[in-house]
Amino acid sequence: MKTVLDGIFAVWSYFASNILTQPAYMIGFIVLIGYLLEKKPIYECLAGFLKATVGYMILMVGSNGLVNSFRPILTGLKDRFHLTATVIDPYFGQNAVTDGVMKTFGRSFGDVMILLLIAFVFNILLVRFSKYTKMRAVFTTGNVQVQQAATGFWILLFAIPSLNRIEVLLVMGVLLGLYWAVGSNLTIKPVQQLTDGGGFAVAHQQMFGIALVAWISDKFKSKNEGEGKKKAKRLEDVELPGFLKIFNENMVATAILMFMFFGIIMLVLGKSYFSGVYASSDGVSGLAPKASFFFYILTTSLGFAVNLAILQLGVRTFVGELTESFTGISDTILPNSVPGIDVAATFAFGEQNAVTIGFLFGALGQFLAIGALILFHSPTIIIAGFIPLFFDNAVFGVIANNRSGAKAAMILPFFSGIIQVCGAALISTWIGMSKFGGYLGMFDWDTLWPAFTVILKYLGYFGIAVVALILIIIPQIQYRKDPKNYFLMVEDYDAYKEAKKNK
Repeated sequence: MKTVLDGIFAVWSYFASNILTQPAYMIGFIVLIGYLLEKKPIYECLAGFLKATVGYMILMVGSNGLVNSFRPILTGLKDRFHLTATVIDPYFGQNAVTDGVMKTFGRSFGDVMILLLIAFVFNILLVRFSKYTKMRAVFTTGNVQVQQAATGFWILLFAIPSLNRIEVLLVMGVLLGLYWAVGSNLTIKPVQQLTDGGGFAVAHQQMFGIALVAWISDKFKSKNEGEGKKKAKRLEDVELPGFLKIFNENMVATAILMFMFFGIIMLVLGKSYFSGVYASSDGVSGLAPKASFFFYILTTSLGFAVNLAILQLGVRTFVGELTESFTGISDTILPNSVPGIDVAATFAFGEQNAVTIGFLFGALGQFLAIGALILFHSPTIIIAGFIPLFFDNAVFGVIANNRSGAKAAMILPFFSGIIQVCGAALISTWIGMSKFGGYLGMFDWDTLWPAFTVILKYLGYFGIAVVALILIIIPQIQYRKDPKNYFLMVEDYDAYKEAKKNK
């Protein structure tokens, strides 16, 4: 029996290491399975696998380029002003768990991968029985799954330390699997409307945030319409006068705004910082001794526009392949389902300037909140991490602009930035992760999961049932709001739109 279990775990470890936690191969694998189930010729299956995998790799080149270029610039503020601070960034959060889980709880980080397996299998089962659970999305973003499994592992150990090893893995595996299924399910409607039936959901760190932004944006819109005001202008509808018309061009607007934003930060850090050892050791090309600091800032800032264009190319390359092939999976193995993928996939849809606007207003909110933490002598000072700064607030800007216009695309990311910093400061201090320099810091983990942590901490075993029940009820409420069209939305979006129009 032990030999069989060892064999199963070895297979799982291989799959997890080489496919599940490698999003490009996971997406390619899903496309391959989908086309095989559709009984397409082998050469078409192979072509689909390669196109989807390469497309996702292109997306990751753009995504990693954004992160690797600007993360050291933001974290450099920590060194420049000698702050003992916590960086809100999924990778810093994962490293904090790796460094601190044994010292704090006497547990091994290796258990995180077992927890991930339980959560992933449970997510699939919930979608398989969507007729009863009403959950329609499979979470496929493997790198995000590892980060969340790590933080969830820490939270449960903190909240209910009396749980033994098996209980911790089973409980958090179930709760995390529910969160993945419910959260990605919540994004289906706003993402389908944004992409006009793109056939995917978001599986990332701000799924409840997307649903909240969509709901608030609709309130903006209905309020304006109810008062008889003109329809709110989207960013793409705004006619700028004179020379400002250059901002109507997405790439130009992004380049100018990023030059202003990051130029100010790089000037504050100073030329000597970028000529030093720190810069070259953390992924930024060091500034040559006699090189122009102005053109160094310009090149670094314009890299934002370059990487964003690469990211959008990657999305266009793999999304069509994924949604077409997923029909085979949906028709046979997982009825009424869609794949949940990286939030970056939304950036190729809607108004492109909304991505930049969402990022900038979210950054403004974050920096104001960080200033307040310093002013009021918070025990934990937060350093803005690029991933929450960009990937949360950019998608909020895109969703808000698509639903109710430019005003919502500015206001909602701004308040998101404040919430990210304040929420991360509170939860990371309370559960003890701030001592290890990092916290996941994305929107759901600054809002929803702190609330769950309170329930688990103070209600104990009963709290586990309460959190699970909250998550189970959410898709049931969604279904009861529109039972006739709930599954039609993912089965045939054109028919769904026609049904809504006739209604």
